[in-house]
Amino acid sequence: MSFSYYGELCTEVYDLTKKIGHSFGGDVEYYRDRLKSCNGKILEAMVGSGRVIIPLLESGLRVDGVDSSPEMLASCRQRCDERGLQVNLFEAKLQELSSPDKYEAIIIPGGSFLLIEQREESIAALKRLYEHLKPGGRLMLDIFLPNSLEFEKGKVGTSTYNFPNGDTITMESKRVEVNLFEQYTISYFKYEKWREGKLLQTELQRFALRWYGIEEFKLVLESIGFSDVVVSADFEFGKQPSKATKSYVYEAVKKS
Repeated sequence: MSFSYYGELCTEVYDLTKKIGHSFGGDVEYYRDRLKSCNGKILEAMVGSGRVIIPLLESGLRVDGVDSSPEMLASCRQRCDERGLQVNLFEAKLQELSSPDKYEAIIIPGGSFLLIEQREESIAALKRLYEHLKPGGRLMLDIFLPNSLEFEKGKVGTSTYNFPNGDTITMESKRVEVNLFEQYTISYFKYEKWREGKLLQTELQRFALRWYGIEEFKLVLESIGFSDVVVSADFEFGKQPSKATKSYVYEAVKKS
């Protein structure tokens, strides 16, 4: 069995655990507030199944969505259709992003940028995002720092997810690679879907995270050409970072 990226079972778990509009530490409210003055189009990169884009659309903002997972996009499209929301969703890897549109703002919530495993691909993605911003446009994204458990090679875990229709999905995880020098970790996830005691489906996922230091990522953004980089903690604009257990939001401007 080959590895998936964000496949069918992963998407079902994602939809169950990341409800539309559910805010992690105030992130939905932060992005909605910081974007409310935008008159032009916004792009949510790595949009997933719609947790953030849908409340933004419902607040009257013009937001497109892009993701590399067709399963995630299908879920997001269905959720938008159920709410009568018109949205432009398209499939692409960020490092290969090529859209005719230029955006007033581009956002990447949920720490999703850390999912770009290779350093050269993350740089390429940031360059493509820079090119897709209007002059003076803003890139907004959040990241988080790893705790000590993230660097525990061989760490295993199990989770069980119960669905309203009676189905159950179990997930087993194992951290198979830890590289402190290159700042990444790799885990394998095994999803199994059960119904009335019978195994219906199995899915394997390779899950990699690339980590960045707070000042390091600011320097990365500036090396791309971004200016006026502001780093905020706890989804409070301008709040200085003070602890490693916080989320950190970056806002950076494309030079006019």
